[in-house]
Amino acid sequence: MININEVIETNRMIEKENLDVRTITLGLSLLGCETDDVDKTCENIYERITRKAKDLIKTGAEIEKEYAIPIINKRISVTPISIIASSCAKTSDDYVKIAKTLDKAAKEVGVNFLGGFSAIPAKGISESERLLIESIPEALSQTDNVCASINLGSTKTGINMDAVALMGRIIKKTAYLTRERDSIGCAKLVVFTNAPDDNPFMAGAFHGVTESDAVINVGVSGPGVIKTALQGAENLDFCALCELIKKTAFKITRLGVLVAEEASKRLGIPFGIVDLSLAPTPAIGDSIAEIIEAMGIERVGAPGTTAALALLNDSVKKGGIMASSSVGGLSGAFIPVSEDHGMIDAVNAGSLNIEKLEAMTSVCSVGLDMIAIPGDTSAETISGIIADEMAIGMINQKTTAVRVIPAYGKKEGEKAEFGGLLGEAPIMKVNQFSCASFIKRGGRIPAPIHSFKN
Repeated sequence: MININEVIETNRMIEKENLDVRTITLGLSLLGCETDDVDKTCENIYERITRKAKDLIKTGAEIEKEYAIPIINKRISVTPISIIASSCAKTSDDYVKIAKTLDKAAKEVGVNFLGGFSAIPAKGISESERLLIESIPEALSQTDNVCASINLGSTKTGINMDAVALMGRIIKKTAYLTRERDSIGCAKLVVFTNAPDDNPFMAGAFHGVTESDAVINVGVSGPGVIKTALQGAENLDFCALCELIKKTAFKITRLGVLVAEEASKRLGIPFGIVDLSLAPTPAIGDSIAEIIEAMGIERVGAPGTTAALALLNDSVKKGGIMASSSVGGLSGAFIPVSEDHGMIDAVNAGSLNIEKLEAMTSVCSVGLDMIAIPGDTSAETISGIIADEMAIGMINQKTTAVRVIPAYGKKEGEKAEFGGLLGEAPIMKVNQFSCASFIKRGGRIPAPIHSFKN
């Protein structure tokens, strides 16, 4: 039972500590929409999305009003489009047409992002997947709400280095085609290894083929709540600190479960998972960096940062699992640069660089996220950054991702501005030594020895 003290505490978290439900995401299967004609497939996709999601925005608003819980985003994820369009899309232009259909449907139902313009060439790449990947620059430059994600490897399959090399070129082209808006197209494009099927957060959300016909997934976030809990805890040892974070994460997760179950009941769609990911925003007090600094690190990036992040991430997961048997997605701590004012301050102060961020990704929820780099960074260097991050995920049996923005025309020390939730990012220095000969070897980095568990 929830008592009055818990109600008062939750209200305080919402009003003063930036606690919110970051997203209700409708995961929607498009299996059955496929035909051998691209126009007919587009019609089927548009009809299915607009029919199934017609009440998503209204339901979210009703729950917000009745429970006084902020629900920041309402979103949709769909079956990877490379699967749905494999029979009808014969050119990259066909995939652009489908992306525009997704964008039109997203605007019709009122969601801010729709994820699933995706492919999963983790081991090899099909012709359909190649066409979708090659269409990404045009698709993201001609749409507003569509997000793309590509899974390039896994612990079971290794890393598809041909696809890694291709994605370096695709990211460069996407940056160029959206150059008038500081290459914002790259902010809607993420590459993964070990991508989960039930992630509600953009830009990486897609509705995996292991999922049911439709599900409600909720992402809840409360960096400000964790930070507040740590204030005044200077004298706690590490075990006590873990317990404090676990208890706080438990309370945050219960809020997400409440919203997920209520949305599920009202929409008549099964509840999938609640993702407890501490996802920062540009708002003051809503920062992962500030949590790490509250643990005793003078500035995020200093020695001890990775250990502090590991403690935070693990404690958040433990608290979430105690609160619900349906914790999924990514669940942990995100460390995007552009969306976290504390991370931006650390970059500007010289305490945080890409190499340290990469080390932090070995223990955080995802990976190198929303990092702006000089626009003249080569495609091969971008592929090298991706390969390093994919290797961390593959070896450590965890999800890792890369969302970098080579801001066209911008140099180290300048700033890229994206607006809204995406925020702004300082252009970070990139190692100038070349990895081109390594990237052009091609083929696949084999799966690690510990992948063989059958």
